Amino acid sequence: LTVNCLDQHVEKSPDRVALIWERDEPGTAVHVTYRELLDLTCRLANTLKKYGIQKGDKVAIYMSVSPLSVAAMLACARIGAIHTVIFAGFSAKSLAGRIMDSGCKAVITYNQGVRGGRIIQLKMTVDEAVKSCPSIKHVFVAQRTDSKVQMGDRDIPLEEEMAKAASVCAPESMDSEDMLFMLYTSGSTGKPKGIVHTQAGYLLYAALTQKYVFDYQQGDVFGCVADIGWITGHSYVVYGPLCNGATSVLFESTPVYPDPGRYWEMVQRLKINQFYGAPTAIRLLLNYGEEWVKKYDRSSLKTLGSVGEPINNEAWQWFYHVVGEGRCTLVDTWWQTETGGICIAPRPSEEKAEIVPAMAMRPFFGIVPVLMDENGKVIEGNDVSGALCIAQPWPGMARTIYGDHQRFVDAYFKAYPGYYFTGDGAHRTKKGYYQITGRMDDVINISGHRLGTAEIEDAMADHPEVPETAVIGYPHNIKGEGAFAFIVLKEQTAHIDRVKEELKTIVASKIAKYAVPDHILVVKRLPKTRSGKIMRRLLRKVVTEQSSNMGDVTTLDDPSVVKEILDAYQKYKEKSSS
Repeated sequence: LTVNCLDQHVEKSPDRVALIWERDEPGTAVHVTYRELLDLTCRLANTLKKYGIQKGDKVAIYMSVSPLSVAAMLACARIGAIHTVIFAGFSAKSLAGRIMDSGCKAVITYNQGVRGGRIIQLKMTVDEAVKSCPSIKHVFVAQRTDSKVQMGDRDIPLEEEMAKAASVCAPESMDSEDMLFMLYTSGSTGKPKGIVHTQAGYLLYAALTQKYVFDYQQGDVFGCVADIGWITGHSYVVYGPLCNGATSVLFESTPVYPDPGRYWEMVQRLKINQFYGAPTAIRLLLNYGEEWVKKYDRSSLKTLGSVGEPINNEAWQWFYHVVGEGRCTLVDTWWQTETGGICIAPRPSEEKAEIVPAMAMRPFFGIVPVLMDENGKVIEGNDVSGALCIAQPWPGMARTIYGDHQRFVDAYFKAYPGYYFTGDGAHRTKKGYYQITGRMDDVINISGHRLGTAEIEDAMADHPEVPETAVIGYPHNIKGEGAFAFIVLKEQTAHIDRVKEELKTIVASKIAKYAVPDHILVVKRLPKTRSGKIMRRLLRKVVTEQSSNMGDVTTLDDPSVVKEILDAYQKYKEKSSS
């Protein structure tokens, strides 16, 4: 695999730029050629080997986006170790949970991270996490800043070791179905699942989709601004572009640092040809107005892409007309951690084929989407809606959930036997195009981050004064969805505000800051069925103010709870607006 991503290009054009690292500090890009990346990768691989990392071992990577974090992924691949990249914004508890679930032998991290001008204490978080991880033998620590951090017995200064290592490392011979990496994603239960991707099919699919969906041509600069902690960073920052011998941008900063012109100033300076980002960032920037975009020359742009959640029409129009000046192809891409790469997108297609705003539209080569009804029957014809399934396997699909194959079968193949169930609903238009309508389960999408509401509930349930919680998603202007929490307190405490603040702190420390609910409403009790299941559907109706249409409430053990919650919500709303 790394031969496909590195050696083949080094043989033909060693000085071609592989990575352009757009560091957090504005205007300080670093260019890394294919030859340099191979050198970094081999030295890192030899360092891992020196400390006992072998084929089949798991390695956690807890780093911000950089050439070294990419080299860490590739070094694991080169020696047949399995990487699990954990987003550098995750808390120590989240990190520890993932390390323990996957049984990692080592962690690769930075002393600190830098993002939006702020310092992130990565090594400190790792130290906290590995206290509860007996499987960890070594922590490799690279330097992103000049700050000294505490180094203990198992800590190894990475760059010092790499400087001593040989710059040649023969790649391990791997089977096409050997594990390449694991990546944790949220499900509708509280426990994140380690999605497993393998060697050949995954790489083939990432490379083909990067080439054909974005019409990538040799010599283009491909700018995917995703973090490597997510699948988008794996497939469209690292593996797809490098397999194609592309020049890939690594974006370490945020869309608004030092100001809301950051993306577009970068496009001008690096002459980016394809720009792939998230609707949540577009919605955020749209609020700052057009002048931040128009200040910079975007004539290098040819293709724009959107990823992470369905894009709304207003954001699509702004992205297309303001950013792309109405002359760039805009591809709204639908796919998942589990699919490995883009499955539905407007391109590839016949030349000049129509693109409908805010719609993923066309299945990629080999993808056979079907819509299913409640009874598990395929819905034929057009202008219909149903559960989105895929009818045939494709190379990039996940192979299992690590350590829990039964959960894999149950989550994706049980609901509609013979089909892969995506968890999303979709509409097929009169012309036969696909429009994704959103999740069908208790999973929400906050700023493009998938999060099971059960994870937030589990975190809040740790508070001694909060016996019960229910979390639902609600529409949010910038984040797409926000979390709204309903909580029941043990006794009517006067310290409601204190409890709310404590709950927010717990969620941030157990999961991550982005998971903290925007609203927390105290209610006397939650709406439950006679069997004790919380009816979140009703809570959604309350928050989206569709209370006139509550549907069937006969299954509630006490229907009067509905009025109780509505009253509490009205009071909360009046208090908030005043």
